[in-house]
Amino acid sequence: MNQKYVTVLGATGSIGVQTLSVIQMHPERYRVFALTAYRNLKLLIEQCLAFQPLYAVVLEVQSQAIVAQALQHAGLSTQVLASIDALIDVSIDESVSIVVAGITGAAGLLPTFSAVKAGKRVLLANKESLVMAGGLMIDAAHASGAELLPIDSEHNAMFQCLPISQNPLRFPFVSGQYRELGVKKMILTASGGPFLSRSAASLVNVTPDEACAHPNWQMGRKISVDSATMMNKGLELIEACCLFAIEPNQVEVVIHPQSIIHSMVQYDDGSFLAQLGSPDMKTPIAHALAWPYRISAGAQPLDWFSLGALTFLPPDAEKCICLSLARDAQCFGGNASIFLNAANEVAVAAFLENRIKFIDIPAIIGRVLEKAQTKAISSLDEVLHDDAVARSYAIEMIQSMP
Repeated sequence: MNQKYVTVLGATGSIGVQTLSVIQMHPERYRVFALTAYRNLKLLIEQCLAFQPLYAVVLEVQSQAIVAQALQHAGLSTQVLASIDALIDVSIDESVSIVVAGITGAAGLLPTFSAVKAGKRVLLANKESLVMAGGLMIDAAHASGAELLPIDSEHNAMFQCLPISQNPLRFPFVSGQYRELGVKKMILTASGGPFLSRSAASLVNVTPDEACAHPNWQMGRKISVDSATMMNKGLELIEACCLFAIEPNQVEVVIHPQSIIHSMVQYDDGSFLAQLGSPDMKTPIAHALAWPYRISAGAQPLDWFSLGALTFLPPDAEKCICLSLARDAQCFGGNASIFLNAANEVAVAAFLENRIKFIDIPAIIGRVLEKAQTKAISSLDEVLHDDAVARSYAIEMIQSMP
């Protein structure tokens, strides 16, 4: 079996760490080509020592010097680079077969899009890439032959429940294809986050630490806040529409606190197919790495006899304003999803820095969305321009708040 070279974008984040855990189990299948990181240089150095990639990429020259000195002292030949262009280069190199898009937020858009254009198998955890530039990303995948495989647990679950998951020649989807397959609806499951049992009125003074205390998943702080506001599920709704070429009214969100069913697909004949498993991101990562084959992920199997009940609830509209805003943005079209994502990133960052309250996040996003336009998005430059404009709106709003 020939080894496949893998570039891990965001190697020190949760997705990156778990990807490397799976890769480490299958040295005969995968070799690390490049690891990239932003702030966690200590962990990046440890990862380089363990996996000996050809390249390590950071964004700042000062960080480059620190990592390069440490690796040189250890006798490694890994080249250390520092720039956005370097992120792109290690994503499109002809030696690379698989790119894991694990950089959180808009920062991951350029290298992810470049990998898709280069025809790579892209393991997509950076949902913002599709939220911001979904049409462009899917068009590029069709043109290049890239395999755009989701490793968000929910979208990976949907993918596993579709007939298409066994036929690589018909993915990514084209409009209307899901209807040909007899798919009636896709059901996104959501844990409900840390505030599932709390009232909307009780969320006025929650702290960042409270919002980041997810009951089931270990995630970064930004995505943890998104889970608490349900924006994470809103972004996933938009992502599902892009990945599977479906309309927002064909995606239903169901609260499932146990996070055992990761998502479902409803068929015309009345069947529901669900993908179940422990809440462990290594499972979807391993599935996408090896697809259409199956490999060990190192995830703990379910213990059926200790599961107890599986419960399902509708989203609380009073607490899930961000979910409604995301659905509205997808229905509106134009640059609305770009504005939604940008405003959310700015607002969440402000909340984590204790500059605004938790309940201010949807209010700021809603006000920014009012400025969205129905124009068609035709280039990545246009996406980045609109992203910057929306961020400036959100920053101004936050600065003007009492």
